[in-house]
This record gives sequence, C-alpha cells and structure tokens, in this order.
Amino acid sequence: MLHPPLHLPRWSLPIGARQVPGIGLCLVITGLACLLERMEGMVLGRVWLETLNLALLAGLAFRAMHVPGPVWMPGIRCCSRTLLNVAIVLLGTSFSIDTVFSVGPWVLVAVAGVVAFSLVFTCCIGRMMGLDTRQTLLVACGNSICGNSAIMAAAPVIRAGERDIGVTITFTAAGGLVIVIGIPLLGPFLDMSDMAQGALAGLTVYAVPQVVAAAAPFGAGAIHMGMLVKLVRVLMLGPVCVILSILSARPETGRDRHGKRPYALTRLVPWYITGFMAMMTVRSLHLIPAMAVGPINTTAAVLTVLAMAALGLSVDIRSVLRTGRPLALTVMLSLCGLLGISLLVVTAAFRG
Repeated sequence: MLHPPLHLPRWSLPIGARQVPGIGLCLVITGLACLLERMEGMVLGRVWLETLNLALLAGLAFRAMHVPGPVWMPGIRCCSRTLLNVAIVLLGTSFSIDTVFSVGPWVLVAVAGVVAFSLVFTCCIGRMMGLDTRQTLLVACGNSICGNSAIMAAAPVIRAGERDIGVTITFTAAGGLVIVIGIPLLGPFLDMSDMAQGALAGLTVYAVPQVVAAAAPFGAGAIHMGMLVKLVRVLMLGPVCVILSILSARPETGRDRHGKRPYALTRLVPWYITGFMAMMTVRSLHLIPAMAVGPINTTAAVLTVLAMAALGLSVDIRSVLRTGRPLALTVMLSLCGLLGISLLVVTAAFRG
C-alpha cells in the first residue's frame, strides 16, 4: 500500500538545526570584526572601535547589501536574545563586591549620584526631543552606565526590539568615541590632577578599554583610578535593571481570588539579571576558581560579539538614517549632561 509523502511542518524540525545557518553567519561576521580590529590597530596605532562595535557595523553593512532570508532568522534571533542573556549572566563573574567597597564610600556615593542624575536628565531630554520611551531608556542606560552592555541588558527588561537596540548602540558608540578622543584633548585646559583626570574618564567613558585609552595620557595612577570608578559604575547595571523590571512589569493574564492581576516574580526580575547578581555574589565569596574567571569572561565576550553581529543583521540602516535626528540629539545632549555633572563631582572630590 502506497502512502502519501510525509511533509513535516516547519516547526517540527530540530531547533538546533534551524539555528545553525544564522549562528554561522554571525560567527563569520564576528571573525571579520576581529580582523578589522587588528587592522585598525596596525594602521592607526590604537584601537578606537572595538570588536563589539565593528561587529555591529559589519552586520549593518551586510544587511544593507542583502537582507537575510527566513532560513537565517532563527539563528540570528538566537544570538541576539538567548546567547546575549547567557553572556549577561557570565558577565557577573567579572565583578567582586569586595573590590567595590575597597574604593571607599565617597566613590560609591559619587558614582551612584552621577548615574542617577544622568538617567533622569537623559529621560527628560528624550521626552523633549519626542524620542520613543524605550529608545530613551536605552540611551539613558548606555550613556549613564556602560554603553553596549547596559543597552543590551536593559533592552529585554523594557521589551525593546532589535531595531531599537541596534540603532541606539550605533549612535551611542559614535558619541562615546567623541568622549574618548575629547578627554585627553580637554585635559590640559581643566587644571586637574592626574587622579582627577582618571576619575573623569571613569565617570564619562563607557567601555573599559576606552577608559584606559582616555586616562593613559595622564599616567598609571589615572588609569588605576579610572578603572576603579568604571567598575563601580558598571555595577550600577544590576540595581538599575531591577528597578526597570519592576517599573515595566506587566500583570499576569489571570486574576487572584480578589480579582486582582498578580505580578510574576520572574517578570519583576528577569532570570538573566538574577543570574548576573548570583554570579557576582559567587565570585565575591571566592567560590569560582581564579583560573576559571578568564575563560568565563572570554566566553561572555564572544557571545556578546555574536549578539552585536545579530543586532546589526536585524537593523535596516536606511530607515534609521531617515528617522535618527531625535535619537542623535538625545545622545549628544545626554553626553553633555553626563560630562557636566562629572566635572562638577570630580572638581569637588579632588579640590585641594
């Protein structure tokens, strides 16, 4: 007896097999970004754009030339969502609570104050510019805390789409590069000590290697101070994401016996933010072997670059350029506010 040919529905295919093409494409773009960073260092003598940003730009360029078809999208979505969340969890092993408290209470208070001011200031600017609320929050987190990592960690919390993430990272990266170049040029006119210059770099520059680049002209002490301040600033990411989770939480569809819609704990604090805080706690308790920290950080970095490539592949740069004026103004004015408050704080802290 003959049976009709069996046609399996698309959803029944193994998820792993469906994701392979898109993940492979993101890996190729990641390799290209690594090569471009190496060439940048050889030609310019310094790396101004890191692999993260180069992966995003390469993804944008590929998307502009050829829009990925349906066969690529499952893997691209896996990189921009699942692998990104895993990277955020692993990022928690980079920080130790002991190191933060060792810098002194004034650093904690100063950094928390600067971050809080910058978040509120940027939200006000975004509203004035007519920018979408989600993009405004992404800009606020990116400029105020740690750029790409903060944007990518906050995005799922506020339910921002791939387009919003990619566009915001593109504009904030450009603004951050201006800050990196501007601080060494502005330094001679500020009449500050080397340590103060390092603290200023730590408060305003959002990428760790860029903090080193901005503080390096002022000596080793400036680099050390900049890195300590930057570490405390990055650790603001956890509390800020928890607050955003609570503010943006949606009630469950069901109702309790009183007729009210309860909030799920997992929606108040997403699993990857809980994982980030847990990994940081485990690291602080010295439960992670020192030799394992390096490989874990490398894994997190690779996954993050893959996510950046995927974000680039998800963004139509032509539509971005047509609608980017409010975003560009928000990023620029936000950075001006961050630089202004940082100058005031550093001047007061290092007076005399």
